[in-house]
Amino acid sequence: MSNVKEYQLFINGEWVKSTSGETIDVISPSTEEVIAKIQNGTPEEGINALEAADKAFKSWKKIPARQRAELLYKFADKILAKKEYLAELLVKEQGKLLKVARMEVEVTATFIQYACEWARRIEGDILPSDNENEQIWIQKIPRGVVVAITAWNFPLALAGRKLGPALVAGNTLVIKPTSETPLATLELGDIAKEVGIPNGVINIVTGPGRAMGNALVEHPVTKMITMTGSTPVGQQIARNAAQNLTHVQLELGGKAPFIVFEDADIDAAVASALHSRFDNCGQVCTCNERMYVHEGIYDKFMDKFITATKALKVGDPMLEDTDMGPKVNASELKHMEHLVEVSVKEGATIATGGKRPKGSEFEKGYWFEPTVLTDVTQDMTIVHEESFGPILPVLKFKTFEEVVTCANDCEYGLAAMIFTKDMKTIMRCKDELEYGEIYINRGHGEQHQGFHNGYKLSGSGGEDGKYGFEQYLEKKTFYLNYK
Repeated sequence: MSNVKEYQLFINGEWVKSTSGETIDVISPSTEEVIAKIQNGTPEEGINALEAADKAFKSWKKIPARQRAELLYKFADKILAKKEYLAELLVKEQGKLLKVARMEVEVTATFIQYACEWARRIEGDILPSDNENEQIWIQKIPRGVVVAITAWNFPLALAGRKLGPALVAGNTLVIKPTSETPLATLELGDIAKEVGIPNGVINIVTGPGRAMGNALVEHPVTKMITMTGSTPVGQQIARNAAQNLTHVQLELGGKAPFIVFEDADIDAAVASALHSRFDNCGQVCTCNERMYVHEGIYDKFMDKFITATKALKVGDPMLEDTDMGPKVNASELKHMEHLVEVSVKEGATIATGGKRPKGSEFEKGYWFEPTVLTDVTQDMTIVHEESFGPILPVLKFKTFEEVVTCANDCEYGLAAMIFTKDMKTIMRCKDELEYGEIYINRGHGEQHQGFHNGYKLSGSGGEDGKYGFEQYLEKKTFYLNYK
């Protein structure tokens, strides 16, 4: 235990030990060992971070956007320089594969670099007035203090996704990572100091959501909340933010349908369905959560898909030949077991997987086999409840109308995936599927210049691209009469 690092709170450019005197253990999903300790921060310390950010905002917003971007380019470069260290830290705290962790570090940097490209594109409008000798000016300005609450599945990338546009736009930031996976995010504090980002511009605090999170969300200094996480937590944040009418951007749950039409390229669909379900142990908001396969190709498709699923190697995420690591914690593992148990009771068949893997290497850790369920019907729990893990229900369909009705029969609306060679089918799906992102003839995976936007209970506001960047800007309108 003496070698376990204890992280502090990063407030106003300094590392601060919590006055609570309490720490929270960070547990390795692979070994169940304590790999670090973080501060059990108090609401008062959250408010201290907000006040530091508010003070820094007064000068940060005055710095030309291009100069802010130059600092953040250096910030991104330093993240890349520490890629191996940060990637290994992500593996330890989250259980993701090392190759995926390396990619996450790279994506964190490119999120920030992409935001920097907008430094010269913060544009307003000049409009004609109905009045003589008058113009209407609309200027885009930073909102102020932004609170970023991130999820445990891609903790560093989600921090970068929010940090880049928030700071380039001229806001200051308080980041609250989850207690499960806070370590790589906390390392950003030292990077901020190394590249000379002014004190108070970036603050990072840890502590329980009900205490620390509520303090950040409910405070009047907070002018925007950007959160990635579960729908129930997002709903609570929206309720708590309502008292100050704080702008809220939410990226929440998903139950993405993966639809394979009769004319699909079966091999391409199998490969995409596989990675879109089992990447990061199924812990991706846009993952293939339920798969619909046309009855005309069902048997051929499933033979290939089951074979490919059985070939996946579960094990040590540090090894290059591993295909899937563990779930993030014991609670998530129990949820997997519960979903399989309920599905079987409701009539589903376990085609493969369905349990913890056997072997001495799996005695510790939160492991679960890649699982495929067949004989599934639309009314089953597994078709509607987000699993966020390596369990895939597969349903057979006959007609376009049937599968679109089933796909839209969902309280979520984040992502959908379709495989077809028919343009008419593609256009009909474009018009009729109720999802913010639709992937056509490929698996999930958004890009920086796109727009990551959910419908229904999958969130509001959206991230990425020009529309995501604009979330971090407020508008100020001037009516200039020059008679």
